[in-house]
Amino acid sequence: MADNSIERVQVLIIGSGPAGYSAAIYAARANLKPVLYQGIQPGGQLTITTEVENYPGYANGIQGPEMMVDFEKQAHRMGADIRFGLATKVDFMKQPFKIWIDEEKIIEADAVIIATGASAKWLGLESEQRLNGYGVSACAVCDGFFFRGKEVAIVGAGDTAAEEALYLSKLVTNVHMFIRRDAMRASKVMQDRVFKTQNIKIYWNTDTEEIVGGKNVTAVRVKNNKTGAAQEIPISGFFVAIGHQPNSDIFKGWLDMDEAGYIKTVPGTSRTNVEGVFASGDVQDKVYRQAVTAAGSGCMAALDAERYLSAKGIH
Repeated sequence: MADNSIERVQVLIIGSGPAGYSAAIYAARANLKPVLYQGIQPGGQLTITTEVENYPGYANGIQGPEMMVDFEKQAHRMGADIRFGLATKVDFMKQPFKIWIDEEKIIEADAVIIATGASAKWLGLESEQRLNGYGVSACAVCDGFFFRGKEVAIVGAGDTAAEEALYLSKLVTNVHMFIRRDAMRASKVMQDRVFKTQNIKIYWNTDTEEIVGGKNVTAVRVKNNKTGAAQEIPISGFFVAIGHQPNSDIFKGWLDMDEAGYIKTVPGTSRTNVEGVFASGDVQDKVYRQAVTAAGSGCMAALDAERYLSAKGIH
């Protein structure tokens, strides 16, 4: 590969969304001249969210994609160099770090901030994708408010599904909870809470066949995978809680991760096990997974990167 395809930068930010853009804002203000590659989904998960009502500062709420445009514009105004492109490979063996963009261009960076996020796991139904944002959601904490006083369904059997079902139960009339097997994976304490909540109705051995609706969700068709009995349940909201997948594959072998693939950071910081590489947002957060916490950790990553570069005498 010719040397002219290699570009040297001080700080490379991999991924957009609240974490990446916040890191870009802070890094640009610190005169680190950050370069940000937006990744496969510029703006991250919020671009597939409709109304965002829980982000501070937007008194009347805002559409997710519009909010990400605001974040991007602010980062750009501060001087961040924002580009289309996907990081496809990294080499963190020595500094400067090497990052391949779209498998061809190489960036050499003194510090790297990872903000690649996580992707919700979906059931794989056509109707699920078509109605995503129109009654279908992968985040009860984000979207439960819109279904206050209505009937909703949730699919999932782990702690996250149990937590989200309990959260929804405080807002809606009934939660129809579909579990594929005859047992839940959730911890005993979470299961007990679900069983004791009167407006959560559990359907064991149940598969979701189709989410019904034209412009918005109106019902869900389910089938008992033991008896074959099918039924259609009227609902306004359908929540998928079968887990998230952190977008961390290209960092495997370089960075310490947990069993699910979330990048481990030193508690209270954004530092990874590789000095000079920082992780922020949902790629390292499986607990909160909110736009506001992602933005906060992006800020932390930029400040950590600035201190690291200053200590090295690079900045």
